[in-house]
Amino acid sequence: MNAPVRSSINSTVFVVILAGGLILCLSIGTRGSFGLFLQPLSDDLGWGREVFALAIAFQNLIWGLFQPLAGMIADRYGSGRVIAAGGLLYAAGVALMSQTTTPIDIQLSAGLLIGMGMSATSFAVVLAAVGRVVSPERRSLAFGVVSALGSLGQLVMVPAGQAFLEAYGWSTAFVIFAFITLLMVPVAAAMRGRPEGATLAERPDEGLGKTLKLAFSNSGYRYLTAGFFVCGFHVMFIGAHLPAYLTDSGLSGRTAALALMFIGLFNVVGSYACGALGGHYSKKGLLSLLYLARSVAILAFIVFPLTPVTVIIFASAIGFLWLGTVPLTSGIVAQMFGMRYLGTLFGLVFLSHQVGSFLGVWLGGFLFDATGDYTVVWWVAVVLGVIAALLHWPIDEREVAFGPATDAAGTAG
Repeated sequence: MNAPVRSSINSTVFVVILAGGLILCLSIGTRGSFGLFLQPLSDDLGWGREVFALAIAFQNLIWGLFQPLAGMIADRYGSGRVIAAGGLLYAAGVALMSQTTTPIDIQLSAGLLIGMGMSATSFAVVLAAVGRVVSPERRSLAFGVVSALGSLGQLVMVPAGQAFLEAYGWSTAFVIFAFITLLMVPVAAAMRGRPEGATLAERPDEGLGKTLKLAFSNSGYRYLTAGFFVCGFHVMFIGAHLPAYLTDSGLSGRTAALALMFIGLFNVVGSYACGALGGHYSKKGLLSLLYLARSVAILAFIVFPLTPVTVIIFASAIGFLWLGTVPLTSGIVAQMFGMRYLGTLFGLVFLSHQVGSFLGVWLGGFLFDATGDYTVVWWVAVVLGVIAALLHWPIDEREVAFGPATDAAGTAG
């Protein structure tokens, strides 16, 4: 009697993990290629770089603002419907980018529509669905596997984007990407509902209001939220501005695309490794080391001479550290507060990430237009990495208790 049930549960886990990875592959991968379009689109339309950078920054802010709402709806009604709606918004936004002629167009398409679409098709919603069908002891690894599968998107979409750009120009390239991102809609059917065997009832449901109050009174949750701001600043500044930084320095567009591809390649390895290590070692300790390693990598990149070799070394190093934060950060939230409201709680942490993303992208464009280079922003990224490493160290990863046993900091007594 037990074998068929176990087989059914295992097949459900496999399908949800595979579908979640594919959805992240399409949403994160397509967005990861946008940095390739900054220079050609801006030059073709006669804009300064701040216009495109502001649209991507606005996208990140909208993504962050809508993320808790998307997570809340997914927690209540299931992830499938939320992802399908997000896929439609995402595809519409990319299609409208192909018709951009004014700064307002790019803000509405790349900014508003894709930002809303990303909030429904990215980590908070997808990982919440995965977490419900995986046992607690394997959850960190599952998050790492899904994040790694999602990271393949950058490895695939960046060279595809460069090829489309060179063959057809930026407008037609966006039309092709619009059709590709529509695939998220049918795939979302695999994420619907709450499959049998889910681990949703690990702890009593105390209600969303009480859970949110407990989370925000917890110092570890606040430190985690502040640290994720730095992650957003790093990945979006580098993702959006690295190609232009390299071509400004005399390197080819192919080298810039190769750099993004290596970030994607090593991101796959790093995401899986961090998820696997998070199941055996302290997640907050791993996060501290990760942020410190980012600062070292960025410092070495801006100090040593810029060559195709140093670019690949940097891209490989920063790629390994790129999204390893996601399975570790979401894993800590699930470990502290359980799965019932993970979409909402991780969505709020992710909002901080997106505020950092907004500042990283916009500040890069603004300071480049003001000073003619990216030097100041690179140094800001180094300092922020050190701050994030220090913020994660005092986090208490233990399960947070409700009721009288909870102290003023929100940790179990």
